Amino acid sequence: MAVLPVGSFEQHGDHLPLTTDTVIASLIARRIADDYDLFLLPPITIACSHEHAPMPGTVSISATTLYAVINDIWRSLQASGVPGLLVVNAHGGNYVLANVVQEANTTGRNLALFPVRDDWHQAREHAGLESSGAEDMHGGELEVSILLHGAPELVREGIAADDHVATDRPHLLTLGMAGYTENGIIGRPSLATATKGKALLDSLSRSAAAHLAILTES
Repeated sequence: MAVLPVGSFEQHGDHLPLTTDTVIASLIARRIADDYDLFLLPPITIACSHEHAPMPGTVSISATTLYAVINDIWRSLQASGVPGLLVVNAHGGNYVLANVVQEANTTGRNLALFPVRDDWHQAREHAGLESSGAEDMHGGELEVSILLHGAPELVREGIAADDHVATDRPHLLTLGMAGYTENGIIGRPSLATATKGKALLDSLSRSAAAHLAILTES
């Protein structure tokens, strides 16, 4: 079984790297690969971040391109005898991944997308996060906690002062992130801790077992 991390290359405020989502996807994928003895693939580092334009540093590819890349990777894995693929996505804008997985599974249980909403919700509860999923959208408590645990050198000083709450975002698809935040953050990074980050990864690894079991049964 293979594990493919999918991230993004986009603005994450003044104190987090452009690779934040890719690093988080890689940390989750590596933990799962280690815990379940799976084949870890290198990450897809640029994906669908159009909602972050025109904020500096953001680079995107089209949904069509990402769709094709995942399909090509899966076909290549199949050709070498790999029975299934767990796609670990850490960027909310990669909507097309759900379509890729659903279509691939019309001929069998081949792909799984992880984490899904329930996995994230459970991880938040287990880690004792104070902010809700709606509040903690981008560069907030969850993402910064995982980085503080797995890659603390990437979190710059000053992140704790970047809190910005914009829970109501009815026109995000039209206005993009720039319509709801000036500093690139929607969430409360001041609440983040490395302890929460470890608990998040622990919970996500446990949740991955059910997804892998379905692929294995097929």
